[in-house]
Amino acid sequence: MPDPLFDLTGRVALVSGAASGMGRAMSLALARHGADLMLADLNGEGVKQTAEQIVGLGRRAVAVTADVSQPEAIRDLFTRLDKVFGQIDFLANVAGEAIMASPLEITGEQVQTVFENLVFGRFLMCQEAGRRMIAAGRGSIVNIGSLASTSALGRGHIAYSMAMGAVVQMTRELSTEWAGRGVRVNAILPAQVVNPSLEKRMAADPAMKEKWLSGIPRGRMGQPEDIQGLAVLLASDASSWITGTLIPMDGGNLAMNAGGTIGK
Repeated sequence: MPDPLFDLTGRVALVSGAASGMGRAMSLALARHGADLMLADLNGEGVKQTAEQIVGLGRRAVAVTADVSQPEAIRDLFTRLDKVFGQIDFLANVAGEAIMASPLEITGEQVQTVFENLVFGRFLMCQEAGRRMIAAGRGSIVNIGSLASTSALGRGHIAYSMAMGAVVQMTRELSTEWAGRGVRVNAILPAQVVNPSLEKRMAADPAMKEKWLSGIPRGRMGQPEDIQGLAVLLASDASSWITGTLIPMDGGNLAMNAGGTIGK
């Protein structure tokens, strides 16, 4: 039985990117605390497996194969949500792919694609959820951002960092617009969280992992499960006075000066 402060019984959450990684980890944590879920991902088999795990926990879960960078897919997703659950209490915007390329070589079309994936899709998800939450007088939205929104990474991150900066400012604006109507909007800014893409990059350049670890005082890479506590907090009434906040999830990376030394 969850602590009443974090009890999500009777709440409905929509999580994009729920087939794997942080989206999957968030979904399972929300279900363990009583939420029912609609899960969206391009990976149909993966999102189905996440839904099966949630059903195994005794909660309702609906898996939808959807590209949440596309307006029509987003409208269809919320239409289905209305029919199946009739409410939304928590939205987690997790899905979205970037394109890595040098600022001198990346094309305008590629930058536009990154913004469609990471900014426009997130905004339309917020807009659809916001309409329903404002009508209900309550709700919570979490956008997954990145430390790349506040400091530069180099290494071809130009489009990604630009998009993440937009996600941060969108979060601030929406929180200001909607807080008085009962809807909270926050962002979680992870540092390097291990996923298949990151594992490929580390395998291709073993020195990269040591570079990242040198800036993380906690002494390890992030894991998808590290987001679970934050997800439950922000979905629950325990965070009822938290909105417009950018929460680093970074093992101390943001706090550490570039010339700093990790204590031994």
